[in-house]
Amino acid sequence: MALVTPLSPDHDIETKELAEFFNETLGFCPNSVLTMQRRPAISKAFINLNKAVMANEGRVTSALKRMIAWVSSNSTGCRYCQAHAIRAAERYGAEQEQLDNIWEYRTHPAFNDAERAALDFSLAASLVPNAVDADIKKRLYDYWDEGEIVEMLGVISLFGYLNRWNDSMGTNIEEGAVESGDQYLGKHGWESGKHDGSQY
Repeated sequence: MALVTPLSPDHDIETKELAEFFNETLGFCPNSVLTMQRRPAISKAFINLNKAVMANEGRVTSALKRMIAWVSSNSTGCRYCQAHAIRAAERYGAEQEQLDNIWEYRTHPAFNDAERAALDFSLAASLVPNAVDADIKKRLYDYWDEGEIVEMLGVISLFGYLNRWNDSMGTNIEEGAVESGDQYLGKHGWESGKHDGSQY
């Protein structure tokens, strides 16, 4: 079971209204947000940051942002966020071949060099100790401008927060996210782990 029990979506009306954003991205309000609302200032600040970070400003597409989130979550081992990220990538139009082969983004032809540079940046920035170096910087600047790099690091940093939140909380994973995790990640060993509601 989760460390802290999620509250009803009706607990805080302002959070509920802001959380309508997640009906588009995921199809449901995440249990993580329902837990954060025990301190509504946190849930509201988080949702507003999420909306700002995930806004589509141009070439860093909504689908790519969710794949960046998946790589970051995969590196930290947060199964809850892995499933959420791949579900949102699907809902935002990631190509089927990319969804099916996200584990092999470095070599699979469904990914281009600009996407590989972005996803390698996500991996390097998510490691502890941090592995962003001159080579990562050069590759980023080959394809992306500074505003786009800021967008990417916004996603990586947002998911750094979410990875720690959800793995520490043992947040129970929602049915829709389980379906996406099983479909796209299960063949590589993804399972809900502590997030299935019975192991914490």
